Amino acid sequence: MQSLLLFTGIILFFMAALSVTNYLQRRKGNNREREATPPSIDLGGCCGAHEICERDSLIAAFAERPEYFDDEELDRYAHRDSDDYTDREIDEFREVFYSVLDQEKPRWIRSLQMRDISLPDQLKDEALMFVNELRAQKMHAC
Repeated sequence: MQSLLLFTGIILFFMAALSVTNYLQRRKGNNREREATPPSIDLGGCCGAHEICERDSLIAAFAERPEYFDDEELDRYAHRDSDDYTDREIDEFREVFYSVLDQEKPRWIRSLQMRDISLPDQLKDEALMFVNELRAQKMHAC
């Protein structure tokens, strides 16, 4: 239960960070570029540093259907606590995590959330560290 609260807190933190970033971008007047070009269907160029980014938006995740990454077998772990996995089950998650392309890892984690599948505690720090590093790289690239 504590890990669920921690995970929820992390999501709320990112939502708050997105809101603050949105507010600051609007104050700067940096929304002219977005108004001039229609939204693109191809989300491959999203870097997460702009006002709206559909691919990384936590809010958009609630309106979407879960995306599968050849990981349908993980659906059997829905509604389980993150500290209730055996070593063998954790290895299943780890195998999928490392088979997903680096730029798709945040979407895979979001897919697990949407499917009510808790990431095993043993992988949370590793996944969070990877996602934060990926976001930092994207921020610097923009």
